[in-house]
Amino acid sequence: MKTKFALLALAAASLILALACITVNIYFPEATVKKTADEIVDEIRKKDAKEKPVSEVIKEEEAQPSPEGSIAAGPAAFGQQETNVSNPAIRALKEAMKRRFALLKPSFDSGHIGESNAGLIGVRGEEGLNLKDKAALRGLVKDENADRMNLYAEVAKSLDIEASQIGRIQQIFAASWINAASPGWWIQKENGEWIKK
Repeated sequence: MKTKFALLALAAASLILALACITVNIYFPEATVKKTADEIVDEIRKKDAKEKPVSEVIKEEEAQPSPEGSIAAGPAAFGQQETNVSNPAIRALKEAMKRRFALLKPSFDSGHIGESNAGLIGVRGEEGLNLKDKAALRGLVKDENADRMNLYAEVAKSLDIEASQIGRIQQIFAASWINAASPGWWIQKENGEWIKK
């Protein structure tokens, strides 16, 4: 009797151990994320960008409410939504990025910055910029990259994707940002090499 009980317990323990070792395949809605990325990038980039000297950026950025402060505003404050993946934080981030794009565009055009292969903006060089313009450009890039990382996290939340998969979302967005780059802008290939589009 004790032998049967011991064998039964051993079999149960072996089954539990075997089940614990099975890798769970996490569903990742790649097509939905790609569609979302393309729509969000297109919405941010198609806004008419008025070129301004980088030195004016700091004052304008300080005058704009932060995305956190904009969340309480109603849907009318954000205009038409092109993507089904949305929440107040995503809408606020998109609005902040639209405003900032008008300030970043001259630096994309001049080649001071480019679209990296990580879904972020990379500073390529600061030649020809005075100290004030360099500081303003660095601040813009820092704010843009922070908003992009927050956007990727919010897209994951909105689509019910595990936080461990944000890196995959970031890579999909990277392809969308690079695809939306204008001819002549710098983009980073997968191997890290910078080329002009």
